[in-house]
Amino acid sequence: MIYGAMKFSIGGSLKLAFRPWVEGLENIPAEGPAILASNHLSFSDSFFLPAVLDRKVTFIAKSEYFTSPGVKGKLTAAFFKGVGQLPVDRSGVRGAGEAAIESGIKVLKSGELFGIYPEGTRSPDGRLYRGKPGGLARVALGSGAPVIPVAMIDTEKIQPPGKVVPKLMRPGIRIGKPLDFSRYHGMEGDRFILRSITDEVMYEIMKLSGQEYVDVYATAAKRQLAEEAKAASAKAAGAKPQGSGQADTKGG
Repeated sequence: MIYGAMKFSIGGSLKLAFRPWVEGLENIPAEGPAILASNHLSFSDSFFLPAVLDRKVTFIAKSEYFTSPGVKGKLTAAFFKGVGQLPVDRSGVRGAGEAAIESGIKVLKSGELFGIYPEGTRSPDGRLYRGKPGGLARVALGSGAPVIPVAMIDTEKIQPPGKVVPKLMRPGIRIGKPLDFSRYHGMEGDRFILRSITDEVMYEIMKLSGQEYVDVYATAAKRQLAEEAKAASAKAAGAKPQGSGQADTKGG
């Protein structure tokens, strides 16, 4: 009931304000489990995709969003629960990875839709990065559910980093045909199979999105960009105007 109310209010508002266009809605099954594997350009991806679908889509989110204290924390938790986000505890030996896989399989075993971002994090520059094989492929093989590739288009342009007010423009969503990986059943422990499944899905996402593909992980790219920015900042701070800091030795 909460999800329905939130979907009506948030989803309706998003569709009214941004008018997202959609291609391939017929590829979403009317019932039964399916994995929606999408590129990740913006925080808003997890809101635009459910807004255009008739069925509930469950994504995973940091447990901190659900456990923060105070009134703000309770409102935040209610919001994320209302839009279909599932908390995942990042603590413990196994960390978020195993918890996310188990949560995804549980959602799919219930016959629902599960949304996942194979890149693991948002793209730092709008390009498509290498998918992580430990999540998507293991959820697919562990659940037996089909994988539906999804491409979010231009969502990163709506609210770029540093911008508070979103830009009113039409983002797009392309939904591809379901991919069946049942031929790999029972091979969850084979890292080459996991890599093959992930690469096949990423290739389909690339075709749908038209993004340039970069064969490195987005987390590594973000780390490199941060290091470059830090080095540039340090260099700029160290570059003083000529003659600064030197005492005037000329007499008056």
